[in-house]
Amino acid sequence: MPEPILSLRGLDAHYGDFQALYGVEMSLDEGEVLSIIGSNGAGKTTLLRSVSGLMSNAATQIAYRGGPIGALRADQVAALGIALVPEGRQLFPSLSVEENLLIGGRLNRKGPWSLQAVFDLFPVLEERRAMPSTALSGGQQQMVAIGRALMSNPDLILFDEISLGLAPVIIKSIYDALPGIVGEGMSAVIVEQDISKALSVSDRVYCLQEGRVTLEGASATVSRDAISHAYFGVA
Repeated sequence: MPEPILSLRGLDAHYGDFQALYGVEMSLDEGEVLSIIGSNGAGKTTLLRSVSGLMSNAATQIAYRGGPIGALRADQVAALGIALVPEGRQLFPSLSVEENLLIGGRLNRKGPWSLQAVFDLFPVLEERRAMPSTALSGGQQQMVAIGRALMSNPDLILFDEISLGLAPVIIKSIYDALPGIVGEGMSAVIVEQDISKALSVSDRVYCLQEGRVTLEGASATVSRDAISHAYFGVA
């Protein structure tokens, strides 16, 4: 069997004395889309922060293409081909749409994603390329955040709460774009509170509850009863 592109091996994570993740075991295959569901405070964002290097962990608790990356800095992780679309978008407010996108391309990794490719994916951004990022709607800012991550031509992209705070019509447009994002063999992890959306776009799903994995299964076959039990701790 091919080695997973990403493996979490007994991943623990702490904020000072507070422990947010407890021995999380997880794997992601090449070209696979994985969704992570769970309530607020379950540890979903902490998991992505750990993988992306924004939190330091024991080196061997996170493996990327077989190599330990748990102790690497965020810039070192990004250079390996892992990109994060962070919760809240975190654009540079003093920069234009185009300038925010170009920052994502500074790693100079080879691949299909260029400024024009992002504009083709999200045409509204080309129309607004010279505008300050703060002048955009929330949905358009999310498109910039996704485009900035794609500009690094990652092999693995991490989406943190992709639909948070957005209108349903905008959520639909972003999810409609996902097949074009992962269709070239890119692997993806999607953290999402909308369970139906998460299951509809992923191959497998994990549920976190209070920092622990409570469910893992194929998105197409996992039952709603099993999700309810894993998500809320009730049958």
